[in-house]
Amino acid sequence: MREAFDDNRSIWLSGKPPYESAPPLGRDIVLDVAIIGGGFTGVSTAYHLSKRYPDRGIAILEARVIANGASGRNGGQMLNWVQGVDNRDLDQAKKIYAITQEGIEGIVSLIGEHHLEVPHRRDGHLDVFTSNESAEAGQAEVERLRTAGLPLRFLDVRELRDYIELEGATGAVLDPGGGQLDGVAFLRGLRPILESRGVRVYESTPVTRVREGSTVELETPRGRVRARAVVLATNAYTPHLGYFRNVLVPLLSHVVATDRQEEPTWRTLGWKKASGFTDDRGRLSYGTLASSGQLLFGGGSNESYDYVYANGTRLPSVPPRAFEACRRHLESYLPRLKGVPLVHRWSGPVALTMSRLCTMGARGAHQNIYFALGYSGHGVTLANLAGRVLTDVYGGQGERWQGYPFYQQKLRFIPPEPFRWLGYHLYTRLTGRSPRSRK
Repeated sequence: MREAFDDNRSIWLSGKPPYESAPPLGRDIVLDVAIIGGGFTGVSTAYHLSKRYPDRGIAILEARVIANGASGRNGGQMLNWVQGVDNRDLDQAKKIYAITQEGIEGIVSLIGEHHLEVPHRRDGHLDVFTSNESAEAGQAEVERLRTAGLPLRFLDVRELRDYIELEGATGAVLDPGGGQLDGVAFLRGLRPILESRGVRVYESTPVTRVREGSTVELETPRGRVRARAVVLATNAYTPHLGYFRNVLVPLLSHVVATDRQEEPTWRTLGWKKASGFTDDRGRLSYGTLASSGQLLFGGGSNESYDYVYANGTRLPSVPPRAFEACRRHLESYLPRLKGVPLVHRWSGPVALTMSRLCTMGARGAHQNIYFALGYSGHGVTLANLAGRVLTDVYGGQGERWQGYPFYQQKLRFIPPEPFRWLGYHLYTRLTGRSPRSRK
């Protein structure tokens, strides 16, 4: 049977009511804060800034539409932890888990406070092991972290089957604080809240140039913006603005998804509870059972990822074999899904750093260029948390975040093009892993 795909539209973008986009910027304006990007980072920053500083002139400049980028094309997983952090220090591990759990609870709290119709789940996340050695190490790590009061639980193979019946899994860590979020519904639901506070939203308004100064000037196709402060909320797209070119590896992660199924059907197919999982493979696999009843899956092989920018340009298309690779890995984990039609396939940008650490803070001669980026797969939680961080930094209260590994983190250098493109492909083909370095 030939499958009919809703091509390159994520399940978060599909099936929504018609969206009336905001008009583009059509004239010159003056602002206190210009936020470039209408994803999680930009909307969260606009939300917290407008709440704390209701008298400031704030605008979001989005190149396409709200949630068009990674925020509307991800795996939907609200995850704890910060990528790239070694949890050997129990005090730091406890601190990081607490702040990321606070970030997840903040998302859920906003949904409740504003009565947003946003599908989400909070029934835990699984980190799955695929070898006996990694399962043994994972069990020891859980026992160590539990001494710091963290609510993690190790599941052996038998216990894991009560959650998901994954072929080849040797155990898993259950994080009960993890969950899943429909990011498109969340961001579109927040837009009228922002506009009611006076935040201006301009869609179809790409920023083509940034000129720094005590007042920053932004060029767009139909108008110029002068702002006292600018927020770079563009994650994988940030190098196009001339920032962080030599520290980010922007990748495309390819994803497939099924049509909606009822809960009894999913139980029969092997998915019983938990919102999602990730594994320990070199080319990480991840799966999410959305609250809509659709199962999405990405990763698992070199074919499931693509280098986004070669010589500064975006890859023009994604070959079908990338999505076929995702299908193969999904069916290897859940063999009973063979024959279940996949009706969605799409790609989403991921901004990796070599250490996997993200960074948030301010830069520039006038310290008025604010940024948060490099989430390395944990963007649903961290990008929403970034709004609080950048609001504190903007208000001169950044010291609250000192000691967190993402605050003003200096990212590791990556060679420029074409060496980066060549190095990426050589490394991944030889090792089957995504390139990274340790701090």
